[in-house]
Amino acid sequence: MSERISVLERNTSETRIRLSLNLDGSGRSAIHSGIGFFDHMLHGFARHGLFDLDLHVEGDLEVDTHHTIEDVGIVLGKAIKEAVGDKKGIVRYGSQILPMDDALILCSLDLCGRPYLSCDLKLEREKVGELETEMIREFFYAASYSGEMNLHIKQLDGFNHHHIIEGAFKAFAKALDQAVRYDDRITGVLSTKGTL
Repeated sequence: MSERISVLERNTSETRIRLSLNLDGSGRSAIHSGIGFFDHMLHGFARHGLFDLDLHVEGDLEVDTHHTIEDVGIVLGKAIKEAVGDKKGIVRYGSQILPMDDALILCSLDLCGRPYLSCDLKLEREKVGELETEMIREFFYAASYSGEMNLHIKQLDGFNHHHIIEGAFKAFAKALDQAVRYDDRITGVLSTKGTL
C-alpha cells in the first residue's frame, strides 16, 4: 500500500495554513494555531488516531478565533479526503463511544462522499481557554463538509466543558482511524453502488 499522506496550503486574507497529514502515522504532531486549547485538542486528535499531523497557522486572532478554527477544519477535511484516496479496501465506517472522566461522547462517521454533520454537545460556557465553545461545531462542520463525510457527534453524559470537547476530538480520532483501516475482505469500495 502506498503512503496515505496529504500536504496542503490555504492562504486567504484571514488565514495562512500549512498542514501535513499522514493517516498511517504513529501519533506524532507539531501544531501551532495560536490558540492553546485548540492546539491541545489537535494534539489529542493526532495521538489517539495515530495520525502524524503538522500544522502551522497564521490567523487573524486579533478579530477572534472563528476564521482560524473554521479554516483549519476546512483544510483538515480536505487532507483527510485526499489522503484516503480512492477508498478501495477501507472499512469506510467508524464509531467510538469514548469516556473522558465525567464526559461520555459518541462519534460515528461514514466516509461516503456525502457531507453531513449532527453535533449535539451541551456547551454553555462561552470559552475554554481562549477558544470560543461555539467554534467546536464550526470546526466539525467544516471538516465534515470539506472531507465529504457523514459525521455524528453526541454527548451522552458530562458537565466539564474541557472533558466534553476533548472527548469529542478523541472520539472523532478513534472513529476516523477505524474508518480508514484496510480490510482484506473488501474488494473495491465498500458500496453496493460500486463507488463512493
